[in-house]
Amino acid sequence: MSDTPAPAPKKKSGLIGKLVPVIGALVLLAGGAAGGWYATTSGLIGGGHAPKVDKNKPQLVEREGAEEAPAQTDADGDGHYETTYFEMKREFTANLTDPNRYIQVGLGVATNYDNRVIEAVEKNEPAIRSAVLGVLGEQTADHVATVAGKEDLQRRLRAAINKTLQDKVGFGGISQVYFTSFVIQ
Repeated sequence: MSDTPAPAPKKKSGLIGKLVPVIGALVLLAGGAAGGWYATTSGLIGGGHAPKVDKNKPQLVEREGAEEAPAQTDADGDGHYETTYFEMKREFTANLTDPNRYIQVGLGVATNYDNRVIEAVEKNEPAIRSAVLGVLGEQTADHVATVAGKEDLQRRLRAAINKTLQDKVGFGGISQVYFTSFVIQ
């Protein structure tokens, strides 16, 4: 056995030893940049992109001069969009759940979307009338005689009209239902 120490292993070349950390740092930076780009473009962080607009569906109609306009509210309550109103041609008459009681209402609807919503309401009025009569027939005189009951009925009618429009034409768009007449007998 020899008392001479084993030769020390050779050190790696100076160039390769310096390039490995640099290449690793570049890979990490590229990965971080790609991840950041994905997160911002997909909307995970930051503003993202505006939602894609379907040209076949109604578009919100912005109020002209909305920035300078006084604090007016539209059907959605923010004053930013133009409101269009449409009054149904005939009144609705339905029996209430109470014996020998009925309700008769005139309805108007409001939308902040373009004229396609009103056109859809006019075109599908028989289906909308049927849905409205169904909702009216579920009511009691005591319930709809109160302010809270009338507001609840408006919400139910709006939902029924929007569901009917969604089923028939693929979009709703009615933001509010108004009573133009209201009789319980």
